[in-house]
Amino acid sequence: MTDPKTTSPMTTNPRNGSDDAGPNAPGHGFARVTVIGSGTMGSGIAQVCAQSGAQVVLADVAADRVEAGLATILRFLDKGIERGKVTPSERDATMARITTATDAAAAASEADLVIEAVPENLDLKRRIFTDVAARCRPDAVLATNTSSLSLAAIFAGLPQPERCIGMHFFNPVPIMALLEIVTPAATDDAVVQRVRAYASALQKEPIVVRDSPGFATSRLGVCIGLEAIRMVEQGVASAADIDKAMELGYRHPMGPLRLTDLVGLDVRLAIAEYLCRELPSPVFEPPQLLRDKVARGELGKKSGKGFYDWTE
Repeated sequence: MTDPKTTSPMTTNPRNGSDDAGPNAPGHGFARVTVIGSGTMGSGIAQVCAQSGAQVVLADVAADRVEAGLATILRFLDKGIERGKVTPSERDATMARITTATDAAAAASEADLVIEAVPENLDLKRRIFTDVAARCRPDAVLATNTSSLSLAAIFAGLPQPERCIGMHFFNPVPIMALLEIVTPAATDDAVVQRVRAYASALQKEPIVVRDSPGFATSRLGVCIGLEAIRMVEQGVASAADIDKAMELGYRHPMGPLRLTDLVGLDVRLAIAEYLCRELPSPVFEPPQLLRDKVARGELGKKSGKGFYDWTE
């Protein structure tokens, strides 16, 4: 993941470089964290880790991507100040703990914890962890933020598989309380306990699930989302009314169709196709309406249109 135009693997932002690891770092055991992938999830993960007191390296393939990730974090913290949730000094201290890199493996070389948050592409994730495992410390914990892919497949062939684990965060990471900890068969119990303790430092509520297709959250969430799409397809009700039914009738904070728009219809389709292959259940068969919308480029909020119009 090296940017050919970058002579050094580390690109430090002028706001960064603080040696203050924060008051919580010694207690949670992960004082140095490398986050690979600076998109929506990666930037959110980097933010909460830095807010907890860790020194964080945010890595991606190019400097403009990590700068965009830093800008996302800063905007989120500024909104927190407006809402009285974050103080200006907390914002500044958080930003000071984050540095950036365009060589993920080099950035992970001294990390206590490496969290991968790149797109849901198995080959890409495997390449990243192969490179990282060759450079990182033997006691570093390696974690993937995948929402559904097999951890056994992602970590296949890596040395010391007992240190590999899933840390599935939820969007927006600084707000959502859940952390789904996913355990492949080889993961050491001590690693699971360290990650559980870190969840508390991040002010997250952890659940622990076995490495199986869709884990707990994606398996249930995708099932509900696909059935909601079928209901729209069959003319049962409008997207807005289906969402309202789940929000008011079942106290979901967001309806399944609006959530699908935020996640991305293309992402939901890819996960559904994966679960349909891996689990012997017709409930994961993607509805034709979902396939048609993705084919038309109606991907949700990121394209301006999905089940809702996001341009208004």
